[in-house]
Amino acid sequence: METKITSSANVLIIDDEQGLAALIARILELEGFHLFKTFTAKEGLKTLMLEDIHVVISDVKLPDINGIELVKLIKEKKPYVEIINLTAHGTIADGVQAIKNGGFDYITKGDDNDKIIPLVYKAAEKAQFQLRVFNLEARLTGKYDFDHILGKSKAIKESIEAAKKVAPTDTTVLLLGETGTGKEVFAESIHYESKRRLQPFVAVNCSSFPSELLESELFGYKAGSFTGALKDKKGLFEEANNGTIFLDEIGEMSLELQAKLLRVIESRTFIKIGDTQTTSVNIRILAATNRDLQKEAMAGHFRLDLFYRLSVFTINLPSLNERKADIEILARHYLKQFADKVNIRIERMSDEFLQVLTQHHWKGNVRELKNVIERVVILAEDKTIGADLLPIEFRTAHVDAEALDLESIEKQHIYKVLNHTHGNKTEAARLLNIGLTTLYRKLEHYTLQ
Repeated sequence: METKITSSANVLIIDDEQGLAALIARILELEGFHLFKTFTAKEGLKTLMLEDIHVVISDVKLPDINGIELVKLIKEKKPYVEIINLTAHGTIADGVQAIKNGGFDYITKGDDNDKIIPLVYKAAEKAQFQLRVFNLEARLTGKYDFDHILGKSKAIKESIEAAKKVAPTDTTVLLLGETGTGKEVFAESIHYESKRRLQPFVAVNCSSFPSELLESELFGYKAGSFTGALKDKKGLFEEANNGTIFLDEIGEMSLELQAKLLRVIESRTFIKIGDTQTTSVNIRILAATNRDLQKEAMAGHFRLDLFYRLSVFTINLPSLNERKADIEILARHYLKQFADKVNIRIERMSDEFLQVLTQHHWKGNVRELKNVIERVVILAEDKTIGADLLPIEFRTAHVDAEALDLESIEKQHIYKVLNHTHGNKTEAARLLNIGLTTLYRKLEHYTLQ
């Protein structure tokens, strides 16, 4: 049974024959459609941009623009809108051209009046589906575009600018940086800012699989090629066809597998495990590593020819320690994100909290910062986030940077003893040769609890 789309579908009629336009409008209004009418193509295009139009019914012979050409103009402005052309004297050539330009259908006036209602229903259904897809794509682009990468430091801006320049091309890109610097985030942004953005983006961490399993994951296999291969399996390269594949931790790939990857880069073909035929793919390859691949190649741990093919365009991602100016921006972003997630209200971060974050040496980079902020939000009981909520090693490291007065030395010593006893306060008090009550008082004073 056909589902009718009524109140949510808007139809624009463009026809200089006012009597016919009024008749069609009345028929469609009785069906529940919302109608807009104009008498020229120019007025129609203006209405199209001002209103949420789903279907356009346009005469072929308009005073200013040919209706067949108008189809192309409408599709350029709003590709999800469907267009039905009306003509008094239809020709096969015009009909074919209208469809080529992206038109939904082409019908003759008078003879096909009985077709107009079901045709508009079908066009509206298709247009609304396409609009949902269009909006979803827009949201995805918004999520993964380069504006989503936070930071104002010179180092991160240089990396973003380089990525923006290479994104529209099909060039292979090698992303270099420490663990947690956001290599996959950059890879996603490059994909979604490319012409392949509507095609698959497939990410695989090469260090997550043993060598023999990684080969079957990447290239797939034929049924019976090994024990347990009960049916054919598509590999990730095939899954990414027409899109982008992101090979993270490429430096962990075995030399044997590197040779097969080199073939894919050079010929865009590969052979599945157990197969005798080649499989062709149209893909873009992005790769990432925290290793110095050139040194690895010189040491015989990585193929030099593969390194040169991967590093056609290299982007270095700065560590968080190289972009200290971005720490507060990132911290505020993640604070809001996690606070919203658990539905609590946090209004500010204390100056001491931000100072400790800035002075910390971030071995895990942005990923570590994100994890720390999530922990802080879970522990928060007040609208202000203080340094006392940070992990104990943050606070003692901060003390190291301060003047080493007697209290600072005592605080560090208590912290080390607590670490030694794995947080057992009774044992810590015994080793410190002080009473348990005294220890608790000192812990409160030094915010070590």
